[in-house]
Amino acid sequence: MRIRMVQFNSVVGDVSGNLARMLDFIENARRDGVDIVTFPEMSLGGYPPEDLLFRPSFVTAMEDAAKALEKASQGLMVVAGYAIEHRGLLNVAAVMADGRTLIRVPKQHLPNYGVFDEARYFTPGEGGEVLTWGDWTLGISICEDLWYPDGPYLTQARRGANLLINISASPFSRGKSQMRQEMLATRADDAAAYLVWNNLVGAQDELVFDGQSTIFGPDGGVLTRARSFAEDVVTLDLERTPSAHRRWIDPRWRLGELEPDARPPVIVPMPVPEALTTLSDAGRIEALPDTVPSLYQALVMGLHDYVEKNGFGDVVVGLSGGIDSALTAVIAVDALGFKRVHGVFMPSVITSSESQRDAQQLAKNLGIDWREIPIKRIMAQFETELAPHFAKRPVDLTEENLQARIRGTLLMALSNKFGWLVLTTGNKSEMATGYSTLYGDMAGGFSVLKDVLKTEVFRLAHFVNERAGRDQIPANVLIKPPSAELRPDQKDEDSLPPYDILDQILKGYIENDMTPEQLVRMGLDSDMVRLAVRLVNRNEYKRRQAPVGIKVTPRAFGRDRRMPITGRFS
Repeated sequence: MRIRMVQFNSVVGDVSGNLARMLDFIENARRDGVDIVTFPEMSLGGYPPEDLLFRPSFVTAMEDAAKALEKASQGLMVVAGYAIEHRGLLNVAAVMADGRTLIRVPKQHLPNYGVFDEARYFTPGEGGEVLTWGDWTLGISICEDLWYPDGPYLTQARRGANLLINISASPFSRGKSQMRQEMLATRADDAAAYLVWNNLVGAQDELVFDGQSTIFGPDGGVLTRARSFAEDVVTLDLERTPSAHRRWIDPRWRLGELEPDARPPVIVPMPVPEALTTLSDAGRIEALPDTVPSLYQALVMGLHDYVEKNGFGDVVVGLSGGIDSALTAVIAVDALGFKRVHGVFMPSVITSSESQRDAQQLAKNLGIDWREIPIKRIMAQFETELAPHFAKRPVDLTEENLQARIRGTLLMALSNKFGWLVLTTGNKSEMATGYSTLYGDMAGGFSVLKDVLKTEVFRLAHFVNERAGRDQIPANVLIKPPSAELRPDQKDEDSLPPYDILDQILKGYIENDMTPEQLVRMGLDSDMVRLAVRLVNRNEYKRRQAPVGIKVTPRAFGRDRRMPITGRFS
């Protein structure tokens, strides 16, 4: 059996574009003598389509496109995902062969946690059917169905399936890759069957899908794995014997009973595959990237796809001389190329010559467009106009925020004039504690570091320089104390706990829902815990107004973590 996984970057809503690419992949597979070609979950409509699913015209477009896939399935089997109308809507994996659809397998377990909202759209399916093709028995499932130890895959295996195919749209988050691969290996081992796991790749709004499509042997061993964060096509020639042999020797199968099924298997109406000249990626096992490199790749892909899929041209970054804007600019260059990135330095009377030097050196290192727009006179005019209204009141946070808001206004003016997308540069630690200015440094169209803690920003910056073999980000940026530079001698730690402590608190409180008491029992300072928790709780209103950003942790603000703005639980 020659099987091919197509790990491609579909676009939500672009049914005709996705179909055209899939037809090309199918034709290439036919030319290469492939027996089965698989695509990711919801490959025709893109994932997640969200409320597009409420538009009958969108569902009809997918069903019409599926008919074109049917016609293309002469001489091979195609497994593709889309939505159909049936008792509401079903998320299905359609199996097509010989010019017709043999079966449409519905997703049974609908994820409705974190970023997933599938119960909002779909009806849970039923099934467990299998297909027979000569000596092969196939079981088809969709994404979440494989995450349950007793899910449909196991029912199919007990009904004789020796080849399990799961089409998936499993998004990236920090530390997930290894855990997911271990889970999948366990499923193959438990079923004593080949497991073909075809995952989506690409970014959609906040989500990044990291690919890593993998074929596992009946013992759970990895036979081949596709690349991370890149489109890829993987082909493997499979022999039936290893699965059969595993079930002969495994007492769980020798002594167990196959699950009875009153429904006869679906018969594949095609000649049994013959032995072919080897065209196999056996042994090509792409490595799983380490935590920091994978985090960086996710940010680059997230920005690239957001810009390209939404039709933006260039991006603009406000360069402060600090580490957040520096890292954002580097990511932008890797995602889009240096010619499409513009850096703007906007000094005030507070801005140090050190910051100017660091920002200018960064722009030079990256080769990006450099612009300087001083805000001193603009700030002075604001102060003059507001003076009668602020009479007898001391200078305070108001004047600090005015500087940030002037900068935000200038960046948005450049955006309007030239069509550049403004990239905000705030990180998760700042977003969590409200250490940011509404309509100031929060003004923009996309937030690259929104889900990246400050300590991770430093790790990523060091990674960037190590990877380049030189100081892309000036060395001084990595060692100077972080500062918003909105008042003389200001340091972030004047207002916040040290970041190495703050980020531990934020991980525990935001990602793990720990109480302040639990955090203190971990050895964290009680005053710092109380301060951090208070800041997180009272700044939800700011986060609701923040631009969309890339999700890279298990609990991101926005679609992941949804807290009330008005509430008194403490």
